Amino acid sequence: MPETVAVIDFETTGMSPAMGARATEVAAVLVQGGEIVGRFQSLMKSGAWVPPFIEQLTGISNAMLERAPPARAVMRELLRFTQGTPLVAHNAAFDRGFWHAEAERAECEPDAAHRFACTLLLSRRLHPEAPNHRLGTLRAWHALPAAGRAHRALADAETTAHLFIRQQRDAAARFAAALDGGSLGHELLLVLQKASRARLAERLARHLETARKPWNRHDVEPLAEEPPSPGNRCAHRPEPAGELALAAMPAR
Repeated sequence: MPETVAVIDFETTGMSPAMGARATEVAAVLVQGGEIVGRFQSLMKSGAWVPPFIEQLTGISNAMLERAPPARAVMRELLRFTQGTPLVAHNAAFDRGFWHAEAERAECEPDAAHRFACTLLLSRRLHPEAPNHRLGTLRAWHALPAAGRAHRALADAETTAHLFIRQQRDAAARFAAALDGGSLGHELLLVLQKASRARLAERLARHLETARKPWNRHDVEPLAEEPPSPGNRCAHRPEPAGELALAAMPAR
């Protein structure tokens, strides 16, 4: 079965949770086999105030958030929706910060699968000739499908999903010889986004060579057996009374 990834986008009250900013909206778009196969979106009521310039940018008002589900309930449902799925975002450092901060507030344990690939970093490496690497610029430059108003979570997540699909296809064609018929999944994109532009092929080939090398039990020390992982608590914990669970939006 083709790998599934979840493309994430947050709208927020500011630039960083460390500066007191909170999430106001989140979306997750599931991508499998080069197609969008699922969607999740919700506003998030945290009690944080939305500054006027943020309201003008996103269209999300304080009045809208008063009627939104609690941020805690939204994050728990989002962690269930993305359980076991690698993550993608544009300028992932931003979204990763809010992902961790809001998940911690919701008392969710980390999911080992939730590593972020970054379409901004990948764009800089795969398409340095682009005018710039802003999401809106890349949507127009690659002629990606229009997804709706920019700076709303679902529209930006869908645009990022289309960008990710394009990057995955372009990279697979560019490095077809090294892949030797294999697929270019999330793990290999993590390798590429960390490499310099001049050494992309070298880093990818080295990673593939290591992955294909037969394992020898004499190469490593035996590891002590670990107890079973509890997994993602939010995937099994019932919602407290008064918190509304959100249904995942079907693919359009």
